[in-house]
Amino acid sequence: MSTEPTHPPSVDALARSLSKDVPLPHALLVDCARRAIQSHPTDAVNTAHQYAHELHRSLLVDVVNATGVLLHTNLGRAPLRTSETSRANNVEFNMSTGERGSRHDAVSQLISTLTGAEAAIVVNNNAAAVMLVLAALAHGRDVAVSRGESVEIGGNFRIPDVMEQSGAHLVDVGTTNRTRLSDYTKAIASSRNDIALLMKIHPSNFSIEGFTEDTSVRELATCGVPVVADIGSGLLDNTCPWLQGHLPQVPKWLANEPAATQALIDGAALVTFSGDKLLGGPQCGIIAGRKDLVEMCAAHPLMRALRPGSHTMQMLQSTLLSYCARTVCEDVPFWFMLTQTTASLRTRAESIVQRVGRGEVVALDALVGAGSAPGTTVESFGIAINGDHRETLRGRALPVIARAFNGTTFIDLRSVHPDDDAIIVEALQQLA
Repeated sequence: MSTEPTHPPSVDALARSLSKDVPLPHALLVDCARRAIQSHPTDAVNTAHQYAHELHRSLLVDVVNATGVLLHTNLGRAPLRTSETSRANNVEFNMSTGERGSRHDAVSQLISTLTGAEAAIVVNNNAAAVMLVLAALAHGRDVAVSRGESVEIGGNFRIPDVMEQSGAHLVDVGTTNRTRLSDYTKAIASSRNDIALLMKIHPSNFSIEGFTEDTSVRELATCGVPVVADIGSGLLDNTCPWLQGHLPQVPKWLANEPAATQALIDGAALVTFSGDKLLGGPQCGIIAGRKDLVEMCAAHPLMRALRPGSHTMQMLQSTLLSYCARTVCEDVPFWFMLTQTTASLRTRAESIVQRVGRGEVVALDALVGAGSAPGTTVESFGIAINGDHRETLRGRALPVIARAFNGTTFIDLRSVHPDDDAIIVEALQQLA
């Protein structure tokens, strides 16, 4: 960097000099230059570069996820393949009648086909789905929830807080580690309560082991009160028919993961779940189940505030069509990553190490992530490089996000698409 002049440079001159290093619009560089001259007039050049680089690094950009966390919440959860055009779409236009239609009709039919639900609607995320169900079906009334399921997940999302905001009243039943059917029936029978719903909530990001007992959806469905199963992670069917021909059997880590199809078969009136976790689609929340209850949710005033845009609906529709066509493992990046064999991952790691001329091929444990299948891992392979190189890898034009432990950087190939192996090679070569 050149020696600072006695007087600070002009705003325009400083902004133009920044453009050589930082690819931002001129107006933003002018703002960085102006702030730098005002705050640090004697070191305006260095300060302006710092401001510009910080602004550029704060923008949303593509990254290569080499952490081994397949659904990385900080990296957008389920990665998506997108194809954009400048054309409009018929998000609320009925192609048959030529009049206004519903943005939910097509997706509702697809979800019904895949899960057996009578109807479905889509909102911004699963927190919104839970909020809408409670507001539409239990405002001013009571909802029974096991104490072991009255949880807090990421982003300070707490079931008691959401319950309060919806206008419903939480009735805790059972204990943290053991809740029986009799706990629910006792709450229903109590004259102090007006139970509108029973909620079964997937703990998502933790598990309780040891002296435990809970009540299944099938048991709750015998109580005569609608059961809402918040399955969270968005597994459509725990038999995973889309994996046939790709894996010899359903992965063991899915054994205890609740699924929409089975929850509805077991008697849940509604299920709520995320679109960007095990479903592998865009961020959204899905409410599926009994048509009358879904329609009550759709008619609630909150629906207008919580509905997703057309781009989300398009991406969700594309994902659901892949499930219908049984092409999920080719079309949906999450399931593509999951079904890669450890042999293929090891071969890729060996090829990268050979091309780079440094590093070691290592067996690793990848994670599903995003609160799905807590406490379980997926076998993987990757590359270990001496030293903590995370900052350098993040600083690339196309950042590579890795993890480090005990002074070693790990590149987990389970979460890296094979098309990005060349990017990994280039990034590791430049570390030298």
